[in-house]
Amino acid sequence: MDLAPFKLDIDELLDDYAKEHCMSFTDFKRAWMAKKFSYIYEGRPKTNSGVFMQSLFLHCIGHMASQSSLSQRLAGLYCLYCLYECQPYKPHFKIYLSLEESKQLKEFIVEAKQRGIGLVPALVKRMLDKGMFLFGFINLLGDHGAKQVDELNAFQTKRVKLACDKLFANTQIGRYTHTDLGEELELDTIKKLSMDYAKAKELALTEVSQTVDVEDAKHILQNDKLLGDRVEEIVKEWDAQKEEFYQNTGVSPGDELAVVDNDEPGEFLYENDSHAELAVIDNDKSGEFYDENDGFDELDQLLLE
Repeated sequence: MDLAPFKLDIDELLDDYAKEHCMSFTDFKRAWMAKKFSYIYEGRPKTNSGVFMQSLFLHCIGHMASQSSLSQRLAGLYCLYCLYECQPYKPHFKIYLSLEESKQLKEFIVEAKQRGIGLVPALVKRMLDKGMFLFGFINLLGDHGAKQVDELNAFQTKRVKLACDKLFANTQIGRYTHTDLGEELELDTIKKLSMDYAKAKELALTEVSQTVDVEDAKHILQNDKLLGDRVEEIVKEWDAQKEEFYQNTGVSPGDELAVVDNDEPGEFLYENDSHAELAVIDNDKSGEFYDENDGFDELDQLLLE
């Protein structure tokens, strides 16, 4: 998997932003949209999606944690946020952040606040609230081993699987989505009993016909379908509907979570320059406002745990 072109595109976007000595997210959003940068995902690989996303995230973190200019580091943080929000995967791949990178992020927040850039702590607060980060101890910066990224991706998938298990455990929907109707109704027993009944009915009518006229009763034997056959059709219809449910929801019989592509672009946030506040527009079109001083204590607490 050659990720060099994607990283070069990110470098070019960040360099263009830094050349103007910009600081605000509004300017970065303008540069992003001018380049139509959301289309970076159009050329994404069909496999190893986790490796692909973590590689892009790590490249942005590398810019943010570098010794470059403040504009370049701000661009790294802004790009990290936008790449997460615009990714076409559901559920979103989280941003892996090692302990060392978390400390660097804390120091970056302190520096930004000292320079009067209140948007940085507000943005990090937003990212923490949305659960964008996956914290760990292994520092992946400078390590291009795909194996470690795969392990992180597997760990995240395991956590999602555990959440699904808890969601479906001991619930009516869980019981119905995994019900084997044939076993529940004892289909084999019903088919055997209905077959035995049909044979007994035919035998009885044959014996009675030797002594009396049964012409008017022969219609009893002309029933096209046995009860067992009718129940079997119901079971097949149930199985078909259950399979359709699995396909439509992405849930499998084993409660495994399926990744579904979503081509809808992510939402952006915008900055009110006069009050240095952060307004975030969610996909449900409702706005939420965060105070610029919030979020720092949460990050500090996560680092101490």
